[in-house]
Amino acid sequence: MNFHYHFIINEHAASGRAKVAAKSVLEDAKKTVTYTTHYSEYPGHVYTLIQELLPQLHAFSPEETEEIFPLLVVIGGDGTLHEVMNALYPDHLDIPVAYIPSGSGNDFSRGIHLDRSPLKAWEQVKKCQQPQDVNLITYEEAISQRHGVLVNNLGVGLDASIVHATNDSASKSALNKYHMGSFAYIFSILKQLFLQKGFPIRVEVNGEILNLNKAFLCTTTNHPYFGGGVNIAPKANAFSRNFDVVMIERFWLIKIFYLIILLVNKKHLENKNVHYYQATKMRLVSTTPQYAQLDGEVWEKQPYDFNFATITGKIWF
Repeated sequence: MNFHYHFIINEHAASGRAKVAAKSVLEDAKKTVTYTTHYSEYPGHVYTLIQELLPQLHAFSPEETEEIFPLLVVIGGDGTLHEVMNALYPDHLDIPVAYIPSGSGNDFSRGIHLDRSPLKAWEQVKKCQQPQDVNLITYEEAISQRHGVLVNNLGVGLDASIVHATNDSASKSALNKYHMGSFAYIFSILKQLFLQKGFPIRVEVNGEILNLNKAFLCTTTNHPYFGGGVNIAPKANAFSRNFDVVMIERFWLIKIFYLIILLVNKKHLENKNVHYYQATKMRLVSTTPQYAQLDGEVWEKQPYDFNFATITGKIWF
């Protein structure tokens, strides 16, 4: 089967790192394939690009009879992939999407074992002959009446505060230029550990109701990683039909540093202050205003009433 590649390119991802990645991929594409480029020029433009392309895209079938199959390829960070999948959600997630990771965190590529080198990921895409089913998380937030789909995770509390602080950090852009964007997360973690306060949450999951008075972090995730490679949910699997939930209660700061040691050694789920679930549905209620992060996109502080479920997406690699 022959392919025509439709590249969705966000050159601004990772402070311009994606622009360099796109250039190297397109230099190879010129020699080997046919393609069309579509550049994201402003926030929300990806949605418009996808809507314009939809008439040309369709689901993949191994018995494809058309001579040329149109394949969507995203070059950018996880935030760009998030925009693409939400532009396809909910009616067009049967359309396969290829991904060339070019952001600062690239947690999705870690989670599905896609090479994080743009050129090597591009080679995987070219060699691939059919997509893989990857589990995604859907969310509905009742208070703000927003809904969508997640490729990585949604967090309320510490991880959202970290992402908010990182995105506002002047050091992030500088570090991204040297491919060291993950260090910006580390700086923010050290800061937010002192600033984040405990907050009340109510969780309804697997027939249980859990009320925490001093929650510190609550992450619903599709695979093990967040924050540029932090292994928050070691048992999570992007190819299973459930998501993982990690909740941590606030405790003395000296114990937090002990928890970090456990986290590095992937033993934090054994700690009594950590609550862990695997589920296909969950409700999360936070009554006090907190930051939330959705695949790295930060929502300003507000109360939340989330319902989560799962859905399948087609990823080409």
